[in-house]
Amino acid sequence: MLDISRIQAITLDLDDTLWPIWPTIAQAELRLQEWLGTRAPLTAALFAIPQQRHVLREQALSAWPQRHHDLSFLRQEMIRLGLLASGDDQALAGPAFEVFFAARQDVQLFDDSLSALQRLSARWPVLALSNGNADVERIGIGSYFCGSVCARDVGVAKPDGRIFQAAADMLQLAPDQILHVGDDESLDVLGAQAAGMQTAWINRGDKPWSFAQQPEVSVADMDALCERLFV
Repeated sequence: MLDISRIQAITLDLDDTLWPIWPTIAQAELRLQEWLGTRAPLTAALFAIPQQRHVLREQALSAWPQRHHDLSFLRQEMIRLGLLASGDDQALAGPAFEVFFAARQDVQLFDDSLSALQRLSARWPVLALSNGNADVERIGIGSYFCGSVCARDVGVAKPDGRIFQAAADMLQLAPDQILHVGDDESLDVLGAQAAGMQTAWINRGDKPWSFAQQPEVSVADMDALCERLFV
């Protein structure tokens, strides 16, 4: 059971917790293709094929097993490999990634996200804790966060306990004083629990829980979480 009295701060996942990630990625990939279309049309045609994007990602993952936590690096490496395969200038990889990265920050928040961020941040410090490369400042919600911890900076990704401990260290709290909120059963809930945190599972799709160990609280969205916390 959730012990609200112990909560001194909240760590909050971003992708698929505050906004849907795959429409964002699809739009960013489209903008990347448009940019490449006038500078590296053969590479743009390659990236227009989903199977080819998958092949390039697998190549990047295979070549850089020590960088699997760094999604920005992997994306830029995918672009470089595409340019190489197409015979285009690999120096375009950096500028092309910046086009993708800027579009990746153009997210559409779930309807409940902003009001929940306002309520939560008024009561507790809220720290972004993500495996992804979203930038809350560029998105325009940075004022609700006291800081951010991401896999790229820590060197490991959720569910590795070290990223949760890095968040606790930044907050200057013990893990058991923190509530971690996220949508992923394994990465967010089980990972945070193993690190000593309480957890809230944001289950927007009404999915069945898959593990014997339960989250401290399971809710349909961020508004429902606030209703559980503000009692």
